[in-house]
Amino acid sequence: MQTPLELRHLRTLVALREAGNLSRAAQLLNLTQSALSHQLKGLEAHYGAELFARKSQPLAFGAAGQRLLKLADLVLPLADEADRDVRRLADGSAGRLRIAVECHTCFDWLMPAMDAFRERWPEVELDIVSGFQADPVGLLHQDRAELAIVSDVDAEEAGVVVHPLFSFEIVALLPKGHALLAKPWLEAADFAAHTLITYPVPDEMLDLVRRVLKPAGVTPPRRTSELTVAMLQLVASGRGLAALPLWAVEGYLARGYVARQRIGEPGLTGRLHAVSSEALAPRPFLADFVRIMRETSLLNLAGVSLL
Repeated sequence: MQTPLELRHLRTLVALREAGNLSRAAQLLNLTQSALSHQLKGLEAHYGAELFARKSQPLAFGAAGQRLLKLADLVLPLADEADRDVRRLADGSAGRLRIAVECHTCFDWLMPAMDAFRERWPEVELDIVSGFQADPVGLLHQDRAELAIVSDVDAEEAGVVVHPLFSFEIVALLPKGHALLAKPWLEAADFAAHTLITYPVPDEMLDLVRRVLKPAGVTPPRRTSELTVAMLQLVASGRGLAALPLWAVEGYLARGYVARQRIGEPGLTGRLHAVSSEALAPRPFLADFVRIMRETSLLNLAGVSLL
């Protein structure tokens, strides 16, 4: 009987190995968890062997799964390289990709994605527009950038294409032992009597201020800092509270430098999007860079889900 094994099956197994569970692997592959489970069960039924132990932690592949992963590690890099070469031959994929960012913490995850992209597309000139940008999308229209990383975007804006990246948890940072840590979550009123430490950006770019404090009419004293580590030092020394993405402060939390608290009962969630100039949208290297940003973020950042 002809084997049903396809490249998509190999990609599924690699995604499962990298993600560590079905839910995150489904996000990587842009599938529902049900569709992913169905695909894996079909492959197992064909071979009559279990590919991995579903309740193992960490995920453990059986002998059949390990053999297919070995094949995937040999075949997929060659298939991807051939795919990129054909695309280059078809439309000429050399070009320039200047990236503008509005968030101070974006560099933590953007730099590894850029490194991975340079290995795959060495002929593309990749660079970051220097300095904090209050209106990175505006730089696209001025031909000063080809890609912008933003938290809020107008999907109807002419001349640009929006590429969803990921959502992330925003947590409140407090000194260790702070009385507010006894609460199940923080409300707007809890910030009123404490200095709020933020980056020096407009209030509409701060999710805590725009979505939690202003609607409640809460205006705490303010202090700003350009550096994340400086903000956390101020928090640790009892100078105020801050609110930052969980992935940006995970290392400091693991070392017990500061403590965290949920904002609102469901938690406060931020979102990031990549916005490209419409003229660049058909270029294959752009689609690959968006994919790399999404995958590296999901696999390496805490509190992240793909949009």
